[in-house]
Amino acid sequence: MIKIAITGGIGSGKSVISQLLRVFSYPVYDADNEAKRLMSLSGIIKSALITLLGQEVYKGDVLDKTYMASIIFADKSLLQKVNEIVHPVVKEDFRKWCCRQKKDIVFLESAILFESGFETEVDYVWLISAPEELRIARAVKRDNSTAEQIERRIKAQWPEAKKIELSDAVIQNNGRCSLIAQVQRLLLSISNSTK
Repeated sequence: MIKIAITGGIGSGKSVISQLLRVFSYPVYDADNEAKRLMSLSGIIKSALITLLGQEVYKGDVLDKTYMASIIFADKSLLQKVNEIVHPVVKEDFRKWCCRQKKDIVFLESAILFESGFETEVDYVWLISAPEELRIARAVKRDNSTAEQIERRIKAQWPEAKKIELSDAVIQNNGRCSLIAQVQRLLLSISNSTK
């Protein structure tokens, strides 16, 4: 089984590429969504987050994402501690998910692939790239956030140039290049390399 990561900064278009891959019948594990699910379901994560951030991080059994984001994106040390709690559980969940898949190629979508050390779980990394002003505009519209909030989240992630150096391929999502053509070209390249 070949495992390929889809990564990129907030608003770069990772979800668009993931949806395109699903249309092409490839399974995609959305690490961000699965992390959110696990933060609500995993007793290990819940207990550790309450110890770290206080009982108010949960409203009943539901994670208060807005409250948590307001704390961790303002304090890099807290963000790192939250990641150290959540990432091992998500990695294990991804491994189990891979075992259940029947396809020869599977995908992992992760915004913080390198920051979380998740790149060790995959064979290839595809980075989705878009101009920062376009990423901010997309994320503001999608998340109903302010530009300042999105900029803070961008600063909490690695710079795109650093991620490009570590990636096997870059997909340009600037509105001028065909995403379908770029993805098909990369899939063909992977297919040819396995023959």
